[in-house]
Amino acid sequence: MSIQEPPVTREATTEINGLRLHHVEWGPADAPVLVALHGLRSYAQTFAGVAGALGGGWRVIALDQRGRGRSDWDPQRRYETLTYVDDVGAWVDALGLERFHLLGHSMGGANAIVYAARAAERVISLAIEDMGPGASAGSAGGARIRAEMARTPASFQSWDEAARFWRSIRPGVTEEAIASRVRHSLREEAPGRIVWCHDQEGIAQARLNIPPIDLWPHLLAVQCPILLLHGADSDFVTDEIATAMQQRCPRLERVDVPGAGHYVHDDAPEFFNQALRRFLTAQAGT
Repeated sequence: MSIQEPPVTREATTEINGLRLHHVEWGPADAPVLVALHGLRSYAQTFAGVAGALGGGWRVIALDQRGRGRSDWDPQRRYETLTYVDDVGAWVDALGLERFHLLGHSMGGANAIVYAARAAERVISLAIEDMGPGASAGSAGGARIRAEMARTPASFQSWDEAARFWRSIRPGVTEEAIASRVRHSLREEAPGRIVWCHDQEGIAQARLNIPPIDLWPHLLAVQCPILLLHGADSDFVTDEIATAMQQRCPRLERVDVPGAGHYVHDDAPEFFNQALRRFLTAQAGT
């Protein structure tokens, strides 16, 4: 299964908090920087289409967060928001990133919100893809994701079986998004045994047992312009959550993406990319 992805311009692995964390980059090294943080069971390459749509005017840097992609798994299974945020802080220090724009989807959105609240001097703008206070613990989508984590197989007998599993739990995403998931979230350990690239067991235990962080105080502390890219059909960030974010955060602009659920950049990529590009272009000179 192959998909068209823009070629990675640079990639590297950096020692961060005792783990080797991998990242990929697209675009010129001297362009404005967009740091991108993926969701719960995702990977840096999920933002390849976003980087391609932004074109050569942006340097997009996407991190494989601990336990995912080509980054190390945490032997102590510390998969919670504040640990991820500590990683991001040390990682951007190591890369020498002084000022940048920040994008986060779902779990990565929570991490981005907390980091942006901590590092107001660095984050020029914050784009949140379908994440908000109370969504992880109190929404139908949060319950759906917990059920998925509990029933996800440890391995598959074939690539086709793995693709069918991804399609069964992501019915709304594009074929290109399914191909990306198969390509980047799985590997062949032995003939007839396809396994996850991410620490499925450790991540599932953390998601099922660690209470989600309260995002309200962090979101309200963010000082930069905020874009909420909300899936109009999302079962995760409800209309009530998105409306409360609008009402309580004067810096926040809300965009409802038609035809998109929780996986906005994979459900409606063209609309998502246009909205993100418009927001980033407006903030690039600040």
